[in-house]
Amino acid sequence: MAPASEGTRCARCRAPLQRPENGNIDTAIALAISALILFFLSNAYPLVEIQASGSTRATTLTGAALGLYSQDHVGLAALVFLTTVVGPFLQIAALLYLLIPLRGAREAPGQNTIFRLLAQVRPWTFVEVFMLGVLVALVRLSAYARVIPGVALWSCALLMLTLAALTSRTTPGQFWRWVDRSRS
Repeated sequence: MAPASEGTRCARCRAPLQRPENGNIDTAIALAISALILFFLSNAYPLVEIQASGSTRATTLTGAALGLYSQDHVGLAALVFLTTVVGPFLQIAALLYLLIPLRGAREAPGQNTIFRLLAQVRPWTFVEVFMLGVLVALVRLSAYARVIPGVALWSCALLMLTLAALTSRTTPGQFWRWVDRSRS
């Protein structure tokens, strides 16, 4: 078995299967702060503006969940709200809570429990699935109305990419290496 510093390679073609995990904690913190800013932009501004028959409507992420709720789709509204608002915020906040003390060679209270919970919550943040659904709906809707992308749509797309980069930088193996370094 190759050490983590060399990465894992395919036995047949020798192509890298896993990159070495020796990431910089500052990079992870910068990504988390960027994700937090993008998250707030995504929730503060409208996703899209739709113009049809002389009227204009705009909605936010929370407005989308509230719209589903007002149409008696309570379960779907809760799912949208939890996976596009609550889940990403908890992921970003938990990572900042854990990483900032680690940078100063300290441990956050409840660090091990919080990181294990974070590992359980990560698969339930569906920003990517939500963005795909929004794009499909907007393409279909553009045949019937004028659709103007809002600031939140672009910041959601950037948030999706930033969260993917953050997740790849804060793998469990990398996180526990940072913990080990802070203890020594």
